[in-house]
Order: sequence, then structure tokens, then C-alpha cells
Amino acid sequence: MSPVSAERDRQEIELQIAKAASLLVTKGMASDEAAEAYARARELAEQRSSAGRLVVALWGLWIGKQTRNEFDEARSLSNRLLILTERQGDDGLRLQAHHAAWTTFMFRGEPAPSCDHCEAGRRLYEPERHRSHAQLYGGHDPGVCANYIGSWVEWLLGYPDRAQRSINTALDLAHQLGHPFSLLMTFVLGAVVEQFRRDPDSSLRHIASAEALAAEQRLALFFDARMMRGGVLVTQDAAEEAMAQIEEGLAARQRPGANKLGRPYGLGLLSQVRAHLGNHQGALAAVSEGLAAAAESGERWWEPELYRLQGLHLTSRRELAKAQSSFERALQTARRQQAKSLELRATTSLARLWAEQGRRTEAQEVLAPIYGWFTEGFDTVDLKEAKALLDALT
Repeated sequence: MSPVSAERDRQEIELQIAKAASLLVTKGMASDEAAEAYARARELAEQRSSAGRLVVALWGLWIGKQTRNEFDEARSLSNRLLILTERQGDDGLRLQAHHAAWTTFMFRGEPAPSCDHCEAGRRLYEPERHRSHAQLYGGHDPGVCANYIGSWVEWLLGYPDRAQRSINTALDLAHQLGHPFSLLMTFVLGAVVEQFRRDPDSSLRHIASAEALAAEQRLALFFDARMMRGGVLVTQDAAEEAMAQIEEGLAARQRPGANKLGRPYGLGLLSQVRAHLGNHQGALAAVSEGLAAAAESGERWWEPELYRLQGLHLTSRRELAKAQSSFERALQTARRQQAKSLELRATTSLARLWAEQGRRTEAQEVLAPIYGWFTEGFDTVDLKEAKALLDALT
């Protein structure tokens, strides 16, 4: 290849990467145009044996697969990034390989390895050295991301207070960097973490901040604000409005080029609002759709909660044997995922069912060990409810 051709290819790689990064921020991480630009950059980088730019292009292709719920392909690209960057000996490239891995593991329902990769990323990350990464990798800062994804998995793993601290760290860092899209992502993910913690007021504050920032900067939201807000409204006796918001949010995520992540979570919210309105058959249908979506896509992080919700809806229909089976399935799935917060919820629901059937000793014996495992978060609703039930059983 002539020097002129080599330089032309180098310039095109840079242009394609810059174009793709801009499209991710303005049109969303599932943008087809961004994927095409990254694919072209990958082709040229492989021809030119440009390892650094190949990592950027592979990372961009990875995030497109991830947000389209194409988890097998995303996992394959993530693994390739880990192998490729191990050989390079470049901490910055290695940081981005962990970045892909912590996200893919989280959405696949593997919070423990996700947390390990978040911790590895936090160790590698240096704000001044890596602040330029936001321009190359998904339009957001990896240090901020390590903290807000870290927050999600910390809550799942049973550390609700640590999760809240990580969101606060992510917010502080995003403000410090002055990077709008990283701040937007933190508001969005923080809103969901506060829903996990069952703190509706904090969740609504994060949603409002995310919407204002997105409008001001013309940025795409990672999760649909309507779906997130609906998840709060259902707890505030505004079920009709909640259902409209959630249904609109779910419909928007089915459009071509939309971010597909979070559908099982959204369908779980829809099931709750339908149950609140007395439509238990519709609630069960939404859960079934959520479980099918999780199985089809591999986005399994909310699967234990979907089984628990199924058990609650069956209980409302007085199908108690089926409800027990669903609670037990939720419990088994949470244990397999090491998701202690979801295990606590499933166990509390199962123990409550048994208590109502007069099986008080069995209820106490199943609930006491998981409650006793926790070392923090005792002011959260989940732990308060578990404690109240334990006290009533003893």
C-alpha cells in the first residue's frame, strides 16, 4: 500500500470513529448509522493492523449489539476485546475492555463478574489520562460508567447503601468532568437504582434532571423517561397515568433503531400497574411476555423479580400452589445469579404466603438466613418489610 493510501485510510478511520461516536450520543446507542461507521472503521483497522483503532471500532460494534439485545454477539465482541487488550499492555485499552465486560455481564444477569470488571475499571481509571475516552467510546466517561453500572450490580448483590454511594460518586465525577452525556447517563441509571431502593421521590428527581439535560443538550435518553416515571407513579396511586406512561415507553423501544435494553424490566412494571388496577390476567400476561423477552434476548438481570411478580399475581387469583412454584423459581434464579436483593424479595414473598397458610415455622426458617446475611440497607423498604414479617413470625 502506498504512503498516500495508508494516510487516506488512517484519516478515514478517524472520521468514521468520530462520526459514529457523535451518532451514539445524538441518535442513541442502537443507531444503525453508527454501526455502519464502526464496521467500516473495523475493516480499515484490520487491513492496516491498527490495534488501537481496532479496539475502538470493536467497542463501538459491541455497544450496538448490546443495546439491540443481541447478547451472544455482544459477549463474543467483549471477550475479543479482553483478549486483544491483554496483549497490547495499554491500560487505557484494557479499561475499555472491562467497560464492555461489566455492562454485558450485568444485563445478562451475572452481577458478580460485572462487579469484578467494574472494580478493575475503577482501579485503572484516571480522570486526566482517560477523560478523552468519552469522545471515542460511546460518548460517555468510563470512570462514571464504572460507578453507575457498579451501583446497579451492588444493589443486586445485596449492598443498597454501597449502591447509593456509587451513584453519588458517578454524579460528582460527571459534574467534575463537565461532560453532559455522562451526567445524563448517571441521572437515568440513578433513577432506576432509586426505584430498586423503592425511593420514589429520589427517582423522580433523577428523571426530571435527565429530561431537562436531554432537552437542553439534545441528547438521547438511555432508558425511556416515560417507562421510568411510570414505575414511580404506580407506587403513588396514579395507576392509570402509570400504565399510559409505561405502555408508551415500551412501544417506543420497539421502533427500528431504538435501544432495546430494559424490556423485561418495563414489562414487569406494566404487570404491577395492571395488577394494581385489578387486571390480574393482564398482569400475568405482561410477566409472561417479560420472561419470554428475557429468554429470547438473554437480558436476564430482572428475571428473578419477574418470577416473583408472577407469584404475586397468582396469589391474587388464589392459585396458591402455582404461586408457591413461582416464588421458588424466583428464589432459585436469584441464588444462581447471586442477586441477594432479589433473593430477599422472593424469600419474603414466599415466607408471607406460608405464614398465611399457617406454616409459620417454615416461613421463619426460610426468611431468617437471608435477612441475617445483610449488613447494610436496613432503612430500605425491602429490609424493613422482611424485618416486620420476621418479627411477626417469632
